Amino acid sequence: MLSRTADHLFWMSRYMERAENTARMLNVSYETSLLPQSAAAVEAGWEGILSISELLPSYLALYKTITSRDVMAFMVKDANNPSSILSCLRAARENARAVRGTLTTEVWETQNQTWLEVNRMLKSGEFERDPGQFFEWVKFRSHLSRGVTVGTMLMDESLYFMRMGTFLERADNTARLVDVKFHAMQNDFFGAPQLGVLETESTQEYDFYHWSAILRSVSGFEVYRKVYRDVIRPERVAELLILRPDMPRSLHVSLNEVVANLALVSHDRESDTLRHAGRLRAELAFGRIDEILATGLHAYLTQFLERVNVLGGRISREFLMPQAA
Repeated sequence: MLSRTADHLFWMSRYMERAENTARMLNVSYETSLLPQSAAAVEAGWEGILSISELLPSYLALYKTITSRDVMAFMVKDANNPSSILSCLRAARENARAVRGTLTTEVWETQNQTWLEVNRMLKSGEFERDPGQFFEWVKFRSHLSRGVTVGTMLMDESLYFMRMGTFLERADNTARLVDVKFHAMQNDFFGAPQLGVLETESTQEYDFYHWSAILRSVSGFEVYRKVYRDVIRPERVAELLILRPDMPRSLHVSLNEVVANLALVSHDRESDTLRHAGRLRAELAFGRIDEILATGLHAYLTQFLERVNVLGGRISREFLMPQAA
């Protein structure tokens, strides 16, 4: 396969996944902001969204204060923000158009219709009237895109590069989400507080909503209840989203998919790219949450993000045409 074609397919999937992840985070923050809490807590929640995407400086260059309305406008429909939902869907569609002949008709029509429809919805004011419904629509279109891709594309290198892009983006986003949300609660997280530390009823209630919001942002609330059958504990939330091999959006599952698809397109089983990905996956497969927490969750996730970024660069150099994320 031409590296140019592989590059477009890889980034088409990454941008579609990025749009969905942004919609998930914004939806949960929007719902959480409606709960009874201080103005400072609301502002901190929206600031966390900007921090996850490393867009806080760009936002503050345009707006004086952090408000829900401005953050959502910036992250949803600002065409000059490369990480906004509008920009991501546009980039996904442009990459799809560049390799129209490689895609099935169903895949192309799904991407094209999503782009046409999001423009119509934003111009008609549907987003402002019901943000929650808009975010659900973005998630649905991303789910539809993945389903149509798996259901209609030939199982060859084209599909493998698309899947690789999807799960590399998912690993990056899940790590950012967990890092920022835990970092906002405690400067670094080294496990549950010592026994004997009293928690007030209001603190317990806040913690429940906080951890529930994190789980809901990755469709993990019902999964957590099924797996642990217990109250929501932060160390178990971390374990679910990092190490569980059966949680669809965990780091472990994401790296499993990246390595599997990377192996299918790699002609050299001894390549440094495959070895780097395999080592990262092995640490997740055989890691323990208590070992991770012993060194600090923030430190672990910061290192993980650096290694995922290096992996993306290696994939780009070995298979694709170098391009900014």
